[in-house]
Amino acid sequence: MSQLTQALTEVEEKVNSLLEEVRSLRPYIESLEEENARLKRELCEIPEQETERVIANAEHLQGVAHDNLVKLYKEGFHICHLHFGQPLEDGDCLFCMAFLRKD
Repeated sequence: MSQLTQALTEVEEKVNSLLEEVRSLRPYIESLEEENARLKRELCEIPEQETERVIANAEHLQGVAHDNLVKLYKEGFHICHLHFGQPLEDGDCLFCMAFLRKD
């Protein structure tokens, strides 16, 4: 068998192997697509009132979280990602103050 024929045979074997892998993934992908469609249907069935309640709750939690961070900062702790939880030294931290100003 020549080198070229052997190389071609190896490529053909690799292609067949990849094709087999793709075929084995098909049922998994089909089940994911079915689940995705089911979840989309369920999402559309959620009443608008429930969606509004969830959004209002999320906004409330964000406000509470922000208030807690303000409280921590006033108690003398960093709330910035650089030094979170460490005691404030030398006055105000510009990073913390910038974080508190975010809306």
